[in-house]
Amino acid sequence: MAVRGAEETVVVVVEDDPNIARLVDMYLRRDGYRVYKAADGATGLDRIKQYRPKLVILDIGLPGDMDGMQLCRELRATSDIPIIMLTARDSEVDRIVGLELGADDYVTKPFSPGELVARIRAVLRRVDAGARAVLSPILESGEVEVDTARREVRLRGGLVPVTAREFDLLQYMVENTGRVLSRRQLLDGVWGWDWVGDERTVDVHVFQLRKKLGSALRVTTVRGVGYLLD
Repeated sequence: MAVRGAEETVVVVVEDDPNIARLVDMYLRRDGYRVYKAADGATGLDRIKQYRPKLVILDIGLPGDMDGMQLCRELRATSDIPIIMLTARDSEVDRIVGLELGADDYVTKPFSPGELVARIRAVLRRVDAGARAVLSPILESGEVEVDTARREVRLRGGLVPVTAREFDLLQYMVENTGRVLSRRQLLDGVWGWDWVGDERTVDVHVFQLRKKLGSALRVTTVRGVGYLLD
């Protein structure tokens, strides 16, 4: 069954393995998405500029002069388009590097096509919800401001660049200040109840927020449970 409204949603898939590209293409088209494919970074960048997609699925290990990391960096220099990394690399370092460059999610091969589609839906729901929040207030946590209308984070008045997923996580934690939130609660509240995958992705995103906001982000790790924003 096609997702309502998905027929207007363009997704660019940058993947050099033709079998994986066809599989992803088949599942996305079955759900009503319009898909454009590219087998290398340079062609992928051209497709993105030409078709202006709502989301990009990006393999890290691309052939040619522009791999997935470089393409992600290029996109983030000019755009906040949601990016889901699709890769065979599964080390924590690779996940951190990809997310630090601005990826919104990270899926490792082999993967379930159904899981990938679910993650796409979750990312697009968050982006759409942010676009509708034009009258939302500015949330504050100490020296950190979360502008839900502009989807911007400021520290002592200065703008702090964050990814879409990092913003959603920070907003959710600020809205629940003083509550101990388990990783499962954070996944349900930010990634969506239908998200499936490794709960450690929460730790990676919290790590990135701590790195960017430093001691101003008063978040404590509650051993064996999750996190508390004081």
